[in-house]
Amino acid sequence: MISMTPSLLSLRNPISGLCSFAFLFLSCADALAEGKRITVSAEGDGDYKTVQEAIAAVPDNSQETSVIHIKAGIYQGPVIVPATKSNVTLEGDDTEKTVITWDRNVKDPIPEGANKFNPCMHVLADNFRAEKLTIQNTSGDHGQALALRIDGDRIVLKNCRLLGWQDTLMINKGRQYFKDCYIEGRVDFIYGDGTAVFDHCEIKSKNGGHITAASTPQEHPYGFVFMECKLTGDPAPWVDPTGAAATPKPSSGPPMADLGRPWRPYGSVTYLNCEMGDHIKPEGWNNWSKPENETTARYAEYNTRGPGAHPDKRAPWTKQLTKEEAEKITLETVLGGTDGWKPE
Repeated sequence: MISMTPSLLSLRNPISGLCSFAFLFLSCADALAEGKRITVSAEGDGDYKTVQEAIAAVPDNSQETSVIHIKAGIYQGPVIVPATKSNVTLEGDDTEKTVITWDRNVKDPIPEGANKFNPCMHVLADNFRAEKLTIQNTSGDHGQALALRIDGDRIVLKNCRLLGWQDTLMINKGRQYFKDCYIEGRVDFIYGDGTAVFDHCEIKSKNGGHITAASTPQEHPYGFVFMECKLTGDPAPWVDPTGAAATPKPSSGPPMADLGRPWRPYGSVTYLNCEMGDHIKPEGWNNWSKPENETTARYAEYNTRGPGAHPDKRAPWTKQLTKEEAEKITLETVLGGTDGWKPE
């Protein structure tokens, strides 16, 4: 059963179907005291039927954690966590059974109050956490189609699945920690200028492409750091389920992926002790057709293993770290910041 909120989902007639997000937030602002536990159920046996209603019920600027338990079911996006809704935890029943989904891309009508990139979920608040759920964008090969965009700081996702094709995960700002997550996509599907650690995650490339597109600011020492991750590949091309687009012809060889290309000149990506499948190109990295990026991009690996590990064939402008250099890259050094944040 799919729970739909008219204010978010009446996109085929956006003028008549949409109501203001502000009305929703104001009408629910005093519904629950700080630190309460809220239950969302698509079947109607919880406090709310939609995730957005539950977020609206969280007190503004709370210093206490509000836990929103989302029962197994399919929940329609978009879901927006405003900057005022800090300290929110979304807790699913099961990683594969609690699903927040969206089927629109950047070219589709944008719901009132949503971001211009039209993500399934947009987190603007600090101290957000999600566990045991799936966030997906099913638009497919239609350009930018985000599952999750993050603009908040001190964000944790644990045992979650992020599914998409292009631009699945946008880490636009702040510090994020992904633990035991599964993330898939094809083109630049982990990108942005934030700082993030991916700890024991599976990163699956769909039909080749580019895994990362970091736009790390020059003054930030780290961008994306993958620790003990497994890089896997699926060669199958995307097929439009409606039959509107023809199935792509198979290429002369298996589709290959690179580890990243710099969206901005100082993009920073590091892989530590990661296992890489045979879908990874021997040269490993891409300069985005800009040779000048080779003098500024900060790309590094340490102890890469598996059939995709080719340290002797990697692009010469990237770095193979020594053991001593790798040991200095820890959760504390990457995410600690001036406030000493410890994500676990």
